[in-house]
Amino acid sequence: MSRLYRGVFIVWVVLRHGLDELVLSSFERPWIRLLTRIVSIGRNLDAPRGQRLREALERLGPIFVKFGQVLSTRRDLLPPDIADELARLQDRVPPFASSIAVATIERAFGKPLESVFSHFEQVPVASASIAQVHFATLLDGRHGGREVAVKVLRPNMLPVIEKDLSLMRMMAGWVERLSPDGKRLKPREVVGEFDKYLHDELDLVREAANAAQLRRNMQGLDLVMIPEMLWDYCHTEVMVMERMHGVQINKVDELRSLGVDIPKLARDGVTIFFTQVFRDGFFHADMHPGNIQVSVEPATFGRYISLDFGIVGTLTEFDKEYLAQNFTAFFRRDYKRVAELHIESGWVPSNTRVDELESAIRAVCEPYFDRPLKEISLGMVLMRLFQTSRRFHVEIQPQLVLLQKTLLNIEGLGRDLDPELDLWNTAKPFLEKWMVEQVGPKKLLQQLKAEAPQYAKLLPALPRLMHDYLAHKPHELRRDIDALLVEQRRTNRLLQGIVWAGVGFLLGLFLMQVLTRIRLW
Repeated sequence: MSRLYRGVFIVWVVLRHGLDELVLSSFERPWIRLLTRIVSIGRNLDAPRGQRLREALERLGPIFVKFGQVLSTRRDLLPPDIADELARLQDRVPPFASSIAVATIERAFGKPLESVFSHFEQVPVASASIAQVHFATLLDGRHGGREVAVKVLRPNMLPVIEKDLSLMRMMAGWVERLSPDGKRLKPREVVGEFDKYLHDELDLVREAANAAQLRRNMQGLDLVMIPEMLWDYCHTEVMVMERMHGVQINKVDELRSLGVDIPKLARDGVTIFFTQVFRDGFFHADMHPGNIQVSVEPATFGRYISLDFGIVGTLTEFDKEYLAQNFTAFFRRDYKRVAELHIESGWVPSNTRVDELESAIRAVCEPYFDRPLKEISLGMVLMRLFQTSRRFHVEIQPQLVLLQKTLLNIEGLGRDLDPELDLWNTAKPFLEKWMVEQVGPKKLLQQLKAEAPQYAKLLPALPRLMHDYLAHKPHELRRDIDALLVEQRRTNRLLQGIVWAGVGFLLGLFLMQVLTRIRLW
């Protein structure tokens, strides 16, 4: 029943904000235009369409806001007025009352706010769909006097998310049963992945752990900064971290006026993304402009600052190797290898003809090479690949949905920073180097080093284990050995018979020769 109420509410919000008019008005048929006028009777739709879409997404809740944030990075797919409005979802979601934030902090720490912070800014510096952030200064302890950012979870988020996810599961079930592509698209598995990441976002201790892992991974790269988590002040509903000073990455004119090398910034973003994905298999998966800043401090000038680690993606070693080989083959325009990889991985049926799949992939990708980012769109490439995958029954991989989303975010950021960026040539050297490291002696030494503790424990015990096993043979093994011995005896007897028969035959020939010579003599 709650799903029905939620569905009715969504339809009401869509009609209230005139989103049906946004869709229907794009059709040219007269009867559809008439339907648009009918459903618009009695509504005030004077506000710009982008504003109405943004307000509707905000009204519908965090899942829909996330959807709007992803859309806002794809200016190549949206009209400018809608893209500009959706960009406001990045960090200008209406905040909740500061009194609620203070009450949440005091409940988490079990003490008054004044006992924790010497200064706390009541007005949040940023407000998002899941939480909002306040700047503060710690009072005492080993971090006393340190400037921090305090992230506080929005109240009563779990019931809202559960209702939306329940509705999405129901719709995914319909798609899987009714659509001919349902089984291939795996909608329920995709919703399951979305469910997992949304629930992870509701635990700020988990987010702090994600940030700590990314911070360790990125040490030594000197391209990105990740705030330090102050674990003494981290709670499920409250997270305290190092305060970072930077300029939001989509303020390109301001960054350029400060002297930031914008083309280098775009190239560094590609390097950071591919390093997190292929080297570490652990990547920031919510890279919209509201979560990315650029440092303007003298010591770290021009470096990226990553924020908000509620959603991270992970890849297995198999996923990493498969994707790296695919990307490398793409960059080399080796479409046959791309087709073979799809068949080897089981993503397409094993009876698929390699030459047909190769030809289809070439037709999609070849027109987009040797062009700057402003002249291509990964969104359009993915759309055409989707059409191709439908023809060849390619199965969607739910574990890669976050990677696809992040790749689109990266393209959107790169398009804003440097439209002349050649994404392929920027990424190709990195991937080729990574592939060499994966099969070279360095990788072998790393694997041996990683397995050394296990070998050190196993080798001394190996003689004893072998002795115990041989001394106390399992009954199954004993029966097999007895049966093998019986067969071996039969074989031996057969071989002996063959040998004696051969010897007898040779002796017979010899005797015949002797007797013949005697008679002739």
